[in-house]
Amino acid sequence: MKNIIFLGPPGAGKGTQAKVAVERTGLTHVSTGDLFRAALREGTPLGLKAKSYMDKGELVPDDVVIDMLLERLEQPDITAGVIFDGFPRTLEQARALDETLERRGAQIAAVLLFAVEDEVLVQRISGRLTSKTTGEVYNRYFNPPRDAAGNDISDSDEYYQRPDDNEETVRNRLRVYHNQTSPLIAYYRERGVLHELDGQQEMADVTRQMLEVIGA
Repeated sequence: MKNIIFLGPPGAGKGTQAKVAVERTGLTHVSTGDLFRAALREGTPLGLKAKSYMDKGELVPDDVVIDMLLERLEQPDITAGVIFDGFPRTLEQARALDETLERRGAQIAAVLLFAVEDEVLVQRISGRLTSKTTGEVYNRYFNPPRDAAGNDISDSDEYYQRPDDNEETVRNRLRVYHNQTSPLIAYYRERGVLHELDGQQEMADVTRQMLEVIGA
């Protein structure tokens, strides 16, 4: 069984690459965000426990997150291994994950760091626009919506930006990411499993590198 971690800032393309990896390798994509949403929706004991912290604006303790992951790892659809996306976020979580896997006779095979400059990420995220009619997503900087004559119509009332995609929020999310992730990068580099990918390449080139690293 092969266990992989995808690290990278918001907007780096981890989710897109994870979908490709799942299709090509049979690995299971495990996102902590998805786990939380499912647990809250289903009202599981762990979900209710997590909700008690979230309702108070507190971080969900590492042991609760680890227990959620353990529940997910017991599901029968996990056969080839896991791509961890969104976890670990802190050094403490990384150590806890290692200990958990070691008790199961497993380990992390590779950590892929999708590196993208902050200014590029700000444009990728704060430039997102969604059509109210079709739901199609555009980007005012890289792929603006256009009319039949080819004119940029980004400022049309037809398109809206999600509230959490504004520039100030994006920059704050990036600050949090860097503060949390710097120790993780050093931790996995020291363990010899860190692989840094240039997330600013063409998507196909990032995919090729990603598949080479995970042996697909």
